[in-house]
Amino acid sequence: MMQRFKFFYVSLLLLSLILGACGRKVSRISPDEVMDLSGRWNDTDARLVSETMIKDVLAHPWRSEFFEAKAKKPVVIVGIVSNKSHEHIDADVFIKDLEREFVNSGMVRLVQNSAFREKIREERTAQKDFTSPETQKKFGLELGADFMLFGTISTVVDSYKRKKLISYKVNLELSNLETNEKVWIGRKEIKKFIKR
Repeated sequence: MMQRFKFFYVSLLLLSLILGACGRKVSRISPDEVMDLSGRWNDTDARLVSETMIKDVLAHPWRSEFFEAKAKKPVVIVGIVSNKSHEHIDADVFIKDLEREFVNSGMVRLVQNSAFREKIREERTAQKDFTSPETQKKFGLELGADFMLFGTISTVVDSYKRKKLISYKVNLELSNLETNEKVWIGRKEIKKFIKR
């Protein structure tokens, strides 16, 4: 009788281990594949909005007017994009997408934001003490930005019973740093309908 109980408990333990191991499956997918599991803002939204908005900002006259006046590409810095939505959105991911689109366009020059500039300056300072003179980088040669991009991500949520509509509104502005003139204002909206 005791052996039957041992066999039963060992069998039950093995069965629970097998079922526990089979409960989760992970598979690799292409980073370009659109997956929306939760209905919240995700990497696809950040990528699509940044691609659309950077194409739009570059198509407006501020860039060609600057080039005609100065005979050089404008220098842009991406400032703060504030998350004013009802959910956690990592704005840094979106900012990196914006920066990538600017750089890859080849139409502007992009400089680091203030946090990264400080790190670069620290490195330059350290080079004065620890780097050979012929490879040290000089102070006072940083590229100053001509324009700054900044904006907000906000949401409007409408729900009724088991249905929810989320509107993500991304508003970006580009300003001339010398004159404070707004040279471009862009808006992109994404709507997600969730039915439970």
